[in-house]
Amino acid sequence: MIEPDDRVLLVGEGREYYVRAGNGIFSTDKGQVDLALLAGMSAGDIITSHTGAQFTVRIPRPTDFFTHAKRSGAPMLPKDIGLVIACTGMNRNDTVLDAGTGSGIAAIYFGGIAKQVISYEIREEFAALAKKNIRDAKLENCEVRAADVLTADGRYDVVNLDMQIERAHVEHAFSLLSSGGYLACYTPFLEQMGAVVDCAQERFSEVHTHELIEREMTRSKRGTRPSTSVCHSGYVTIARK
Repeated sequence: MIEPDDRVLLVGEGREYYVRAGNGIFSTDKGQVDLALLAGMSAGDIITSHTGAQFTVRIPRPTDFFTHAKRSGAPMLPKDIGLVIACTGMNRNDTVLDAGTGSGIAAIYFGGIAKQVISYEIREEFAALAKKNIRDAKLENCEVRAADVLTADGRYDVVNLDMQIERAHVEHAFSLLSSGGYLACYTPFLEQMGAVVDCAQERFSEVHTHELIEREMTRSKRGTRPSTSVCHSGYVTIARK
């Protein structure tokens, strides 16, 4: 059941709106919606604007936070986050360290799977935004710390780095990981990827790098073909302790 201040998606009339339940009126080109009426509703319910336009109520999922949540920069894409989850075997028993929080999108995905996520973001304004997004996602198992990841301590099953990665970060990640745990490093350029691989191979038992490529298919009356949008996003190096 939706509560006041919850994030909600309104879908219909060829539109999709990311709103917050509570007092106030949300204006669209299809009429005004009374946001107070959302409290007490559930996913799949219908809310009607003052002009009679109908919208289906949805509870946001991680994909919706990627699309609609306020950003502080470019987050990892869902396909890239998915590769990290798949290649590390992330699961409900895991404690995950995430560094380079940004808007908190990766932490939101991880938080829906892992037992606990602790995310480090050195920029205080980014950390504050990530906290808001994670709070909107209603994930109580995610914590954002406005600090340098090199100050992190504890023991983790997975460490994910999406930041400017230096040798010290790889070395510190190794010291934090449990035996058999995984380090995942996202790097946008080959030179950065090579530096990460060189350092990881000195310490980790297994090191593999994947280029992140996705081709969406488009279908029209003329036929079906790969989308012309850019399909390459970067590289993810997975290293096992």
